Amino acid sequence: MSVTAEKKQEIISDNARASGDTGSPEVQVAILTERIVNLTEHFKSHHKDNHSRRGLLAMVNKRRSLLDYLKKKDVARYNALIQKLGLRK
Repeated sequence: MSVTAEKKQEIISDNARASGDTGSPEVQVAILTERIVNLTEHFKSHHKDNHSRRGLLAMVNKRRSLLDYLKKKDVARYNALIQKLGLRK
């Protein structure tokens, strides 16, 4: 259900702006997206798991706020990220 360390390192290396970058909005959004996808799969077989659903909503809101911040700061980076991750505007 959670993102493995190897998968997380792969996501970080794919989305980092520079070497050692783990905190940029792009990296944070990519990791959150992976966690959201995993939880969405979890809910297909555990539809009554409301405690995890609350965590999912928190992750979705956090990702939305990071995307809003990135859009305000640099629209080109925002557009590249949502296209790369397959998110809708």
